[in-house]
Amino acid sequence: MELKLDFVLREIAGDTLLVPAGKTALDLNGMLTLNEVGAFLWKSLPDAADEEALVQGILREYDAQEAQVRADVSEFLGKLRELGIL
Repeated sequence: MELKLDFVLREIAGDTLLVPAGKTALDLNGMLTLNEVGAFLWKSLPDAADEEALVQGILREYDAQEAQVRADVSEFLGKLRELGIL
């Protein structure tokens, strides 16, 4: 999946943050905090062909209910699209 904005993933004081970099830092004020699954998804985005690939990746990595994973992935991607990141 293609990222439209430039971010750096950082772990600071136990939190996983997306820090805007380059021109993105001028356009977007602040950082985004990710939970463990959000960080997993973020790291998986560049190699994922589509939403289904992300769902399957989480199901392989975590013990979770498929319906909940699908809803969570959809919500995560929706927020990224809303922010213009995807």
